[in-house]
Amino acid sequence: MEAAGRIDEMLAAALDVQRHAYAPYSNYLVGAAILTATGHIFAGCNVENAAYPQGACAEAGAIAAMVAAGEREIVAVLTVCDGDELGTCCGGCRQRIREFAPLSAPIYAADRTGVRATFTLEDLLPHSFGPSHLRRSR
Repeated sequence: MEAAGRIDEMLAAALDVQRHAYAPYSNYLVGAAILTATGHIFAGCNVENAAYPQGACAEAGAIAAMVAAGEREIVAVLTVCDGDELGTCCGGCRQRIREFAPLSAPIYAADRTGVRATFTLEDLLPHSFGPSHLRRSR
């Protein structure tokens, strides 16, 4: 699955879901879209909570939707963040993505005008711990 040819669809999905983000405390709305190996796009938005640690990131919501649909392989991720500074996935979400994506997976950082930067998962999470570390060798 070629991610570059699907960026516009991913951006549209992330922007659409970003409108539904629940961020009354930070006012920092985030939308995320995940492209899977089967070509499906799953989206999620951030959901804050008065008990701050109980909030959920947009990427986590998109991953949960993907898993709930029976999918397990992320090809690319696109995150749309508000603000003037470039926003990328938080550290926790980078690790969540690592569970389902190869280190070469593109991670697109976008705002309302489009993609502003492209990274690989390995760029954002170098020397990471992943599922292969837990496989037993014989």
